[in-house]
Amino acid sequence: MSHGRPRDILVLGASAGGLVVLRRIADGLPHDLPAALFVVLHIGTNRRSQLPAILSSAGPLPAVWAEDGTPIEAGRIHVAPPDHHLLIEPGRFCLSRGPRENRTRPAVDPLFRSAALAYGPRVAGVVLSGALGDGTAGLVEIKRCGGVSVVQDPADAEFRGMPLSALRYTEVDYCATAAEMAGLLTRLACGQPPPARARHLPPGAPRHAACLGAGGENDRRV
Repeated sequence: MSHGRPRDILVLGASAGGLVVLRRIADGLPHDLPAALFVVLHIGTNRRSQLPAILSSAGPLPAVWAEDGTPIEAGRIHVAPPDHHLLIEPGRFCLSRGPRENRTRPAVDPLFRSAALAYGPRVAGVVLSGALGDGTAGLVEIKRCGGVSVVQDPADAEFRGMPLSALRYTEVDYCATAAEMAGLLTRLACGQPPPARARHLPPGAPRHAACLGAGGENDRRV
């Protein structure tokens, strides 16, 4: 992985416990971030969500519901609306009501896969708090296409299933706490070396070793 390459397509996926982390990330991002952010948070089909308003009020970047066919714009947080997958194409993104994946729509995997296909090494994929394993398969595709993989430290996540799944089955580049995440993403977007405290996993290390807390691999809250 080349640390000097800007990662200007940031795709984030979360489920249970993810809203708090997303707000903290939004709060820590700079107003001139040279990257576009795309967020999938598992949202019930019949729920009225205020997620864009919540993220907009948390930090300097505007957050909006993604609209079909809209051009990609840096310095914005594009949020998948309820009951739609968010897919990225070259220069734009689109919405789909394709089959549910991992029991949900929107799902993280379709976002990650489409970003990897469209932008390859320009992508950084981020798996945050959540149960089960959504995001793992998509993160594999991001890595296969030359992108960067980031996972929330399971010891820091309210629900550890998604982070642990990603760590178990994916070559993870960075494992970070919620407090570290905004700084790490900013550095990746700017093509700068990551902060040492992000715990870049050394070659050959067990994929989960740098991220588990004192409870170990079986200490889960899913």
